[in-house]
Amino acid sequence: MNNFTSVSDVDNIPGLIQQVLEIKKTSASTSFGKSKTLGLVFFNPSLRTRLSTEKAAKNLGMDVIVMNIDADAWNIEFADGAVMDGNTQEHITDAVRVISGYCDLLGVRTFAGLEDQQEDYQEQVLNKFVSHSSVPVISLESATRHPLQSLADMATIAESSIKTPKVVLSWAPHPKKLPQAVANSFLEWIVHIDAEITLAHPEGYELSPIFTKGVTINHNQEKAFVGADFVYAKNWSSFTHYGQTPPVQDNWTITEEKMNHTNKGRFMHCLPIRRNVVATDEVIDHSLVYNQAKNREYAAQAVLQNLLEAL
Repeated sequence: MNNFTSVSDVDNIPGLIQQVLEIKKTSASTSFGKSKTLGLVFFNPSLRTRLSTEKAAKNLGMDVIVMNIDADAWNIEFADGAVMDGNTQEHITDAVRVISGYCDLLGVRTFAGLEDQQEDYQEQVLNKFVSHSSVPVISLESATRHPLQSLADMATIAESSIKTPKVVLSWAPHPKKLPQAVANSFLEWIVHIDAEITLAHPEGYELSPIFTKGVTINHNQEKAFVGADFVYAKNWSSFTHYGQTPPVQDNWTITEEKMNHTNKGRFMHCLPIRRNVVATDEVIDHSLVYNQAKNREYAAQAVLQNLLEAL
């Protein structure tokens, strides 16, 4: 593994998921990453991603450097050939080359702007890091994917030992428009494990066909939940009408009543979650969300170790 930006960077996906679970089982700190430095660059807020990745690096004996671009750095210019006579002081090319010179591995987190579909799906920021970094790059979430979250999610599902579980990825309400990254990435990963996947969302909230090819889609949430072993909730804005949030007449908040249609299904969410908007307190309080969050640490540790081994 030379970088970790999507599932396509992983040669042995079931093997990596199993490695996550083995790390969790042993919970052993090592000196594998001693004298190595992980750089973490955040263009957007983070709680679980930042803390779990820092903890994973320290479990391996690594040093960690964190930079929040909006608070700690010069204004960044992204355009190639730009005449920088405005309010940007540092070009992304120079910034990445300098930062990667201080590190052995480099993580970056950035979100979609949700204004220009083509720009977001070209992954301008992430690809600039990959192009100009002298060390392997880890996506801590990008405009279109969140692979560390998805790896932890796959490990969480695998822990159940349910043979060919039925999994539903369900859209849920949210007061803000959100990107499609978590949903995209979840669909991209789950087809590589032994699971039956259904995507439930209101009409108008279609995802990119790149990620939904071959996936069963249901516009009736309660019908989609019937017999489900896992219900993964996430909000996203429209891909077709990019970044928009068309009105939804039905109530898509996930309740205990809806979960009763499942096969004693477990509720999952990447967090943070808007309680009693995305799902009710009762659903969240009897869910897997904290286990998922803890598994983020082991997922990050597995990825860091594989990247270090390839240096």
